[in-house]
Amino acid sequence: MLTAGDRLAVWGEPIAHSRSPQLHAAAYARLGWRWTYGRRQVAASGFDEALASLDDAWRGLSLTYPLKSVAFAAAATRDRRAELTAAVNTLLLTPGGPHGFNTDVGGIVGALADEGMTAVESARIIGAGATATSALVALAELGAERVEVVARRPEAAAALMTLGEELGVGVTAAPLPQAEAVAVPLTVATLPGDAAMPDAAARTLATSGGLLLDVVYGTWPTALATVWQEGGGRAVPGLGMLLHQAVLQMRVFSTGRTDEPLPDEADVLAVMRRAAVGD
Repeated sequence: MLTAGDRLAVWGEPIAHSRSPQLHAAAYARLGWRWTYGRRQVAASGFDEALASLDDAWRGLSLTYPLKSVAFAAAATRDRRAELTAAVNTLLLTPGGPHGFNTDVGGIVGALADEGMTAVESARIIGAGATATSALVALAELGAERVEVVARRPEAAAALMTLGEELGVGVTAAPLPQAEAVAVPLTVATLPGDAAMPDAAARTLATSGGLLLDVVYGTWPTALATVWQEGGGRAVPGLGMLLHQAVLQMRVFSTGRTDEPLPDEADVLAVMRRAAVGD
């Protein structure tokens, strides 16, 4: 385990809704780590000042909206997933400066593995924001060759098309709503849980969309997931993504790496899942 402080927290704005404190607390108790993990509301404009105020009692930070871009800029080093997405959701604080990681990508990969999906040739992403970027990198890691991005403004997918070229993935853009859609085995929805979508568009996507991974993990089912399930499709929430990305964060906080498993990691994940659902 790294020699560092024992204080950690999740920062963002808003932040009161975050489940990260209970997930991390449950895992730390299971592992016997005497670490504390809190939450703090921090705006993007105040991030640099807040980061500079931390002393050596601090080990690391989890970052959520709207701080992933400013955390990326603040990181002295970044892992490849962070570099590809220009987003950092994890900072390991060291005397040499903060080291940035994107564990959202691995969270998506882990959540899909839970559903038996460890490889995919084609897929669809709904939405073209920051989370869509992590979803595209995750799909590339699973071997995707073709990804369609569905967005209200197809031009918003331009950055994803450029990233797709770097990843060797053919990315196309399509407008929402769609009159028809090509069948794919997997759809990753990256829209906010309260995002409105015409029922006809949702039904079109559901009919051809295969498994739906909706990154929303609060209110469930989302309107999109409801349409998916009413049509006989399978839809899963973003809870698995949340859990797996948190496990990767804990790996970083304890070893400085994402590829070194925690002790009894499967049991730690189960403890976190129980904490998340309130059992």
